[in-house]
Amino acid sequence: MNKKYQRYIDYIIKDIKPPYFISMRDHYGLKQDECVLVLSKVYNESVTIKSNRVYDSNGNTIYFENNNGYWSKLEYDSNGNKIYWENSNGFWEKREYDANGNEIYHEDSDGVIIDRR
Repeated sequence: MNKKYQRYIDYIIKDIKPPYFISMRDHYGLKQDECVLVLSKVYNESVTIKSNRVYDSNGNTIYFENNNGYWSKLEYDSNGNKIYWENSNGFWEKREYDANGNEIYHEDSDGVIIDRR
């Protein structure tokens, strides 16, 4: 990768915000392999893209976007439990789990808190 192209990709990585696919296609004109490159750097891990979904190396969906610009982002712990979710409407959820994978804490943007610790 030449230095000019690398600087361009680095700029996109620092600048890009969801909705990622619309931004990469409409604002930057990126091709599929370039989208994988950018999102792998955004997520700091190797990702795959299929049908407007981004998957982490464990096969978990970590990002989804539809054609209208609605998006959602997800995060998982090392056991594959969903620990964070947010969407383009501003809703978010946080979760914590015990060593057995049981949910022990839930909090969301509507103010709901369930604490089983």
